[in-house]
Amino acid sequence: MVVEIAPVSRSSKRRSLRLHGSIAQEIGTAIVTGRYKPNDLLPNEVTFSEKLQVSRTAYREAVRILAAKGLVTSRPKAGTRISPRRSWHVLDPDVLRWIFENGAPDPAFLQELFELRQIVEPAAAALAAERRTAEDLDELRAALDGMERHGLAVEDGREADRLFHEVILRATGNGALGTLAPGIASAVRWTTLFKARDGRMPRDPLPEHVSVFEAIEQGDAAKARRAMGELVGLALHDIGAIENSQT
Repeated sequence: MVVEIAPVSRSSKRRSLRLHGSIAQEIGTAIVTGRYKPNDLLPNEVTFSEKLQVSRTAYREAVRILAAKGLVTSRPKAGTRISPRRSWHVLDPDVLRWIFENGAPDPAFLQELFELRQIVEPAAAALAAERRTAEDLDELRAALDGMERHGLAVEDGREADRLFHEVILRATGNGALGTLAPGIASAVRWTTLFKARDGRMPRDPLPEHVSVFEAIEQGDAAKARRAMGELVGLALHDIGAIENSQT
């Protein structure tokens, strides 16, 4: 099946993006929201550029962006096809944004994100307790202060929360874990935003974050692991409670 591409939106929000980034966002959003299906064939660059009156270079750059995120595959003469979902880089901050900004994400996807967090973050907190530096602790204190001052129902508070989780992954001193930091921190931000989509949080999660920090500060790996496991588990419970109240 060859898909039709709608004209790229020219909203003020997207004017700040370079043209190829705007095209990539438009197609990427269509992919993650299911408007385009796996194995669908995108129009070739000549057809696309003529339809939208954009350069072929802009289209090629957009395709490269999407291919790097695992959303499409592009081969000479074979064209550009939508990749199966298992190939998507779902921790890519852009992919997460496209998923969450365009309607409620699939509950199964939310479950997957929290399963990943439960596997990675408690272990990361334990390592951070053993390896954190004074600079790491300063960053964590600053993040907690931001969360307390702003609350997670507003962007400044969510950014502080995102930073808290990112710093912990970096504080492990494990380079491989560090590569997951932007994606997991982005997942934290978007799931928090999802919980606060009506303008308020179901509860104050600051005490659990403080418990994680105190365990890391004390160098108590076992305590840090337990505290982070409880934090992630309660966050998942919050989402379940919200969904149940809306059914």
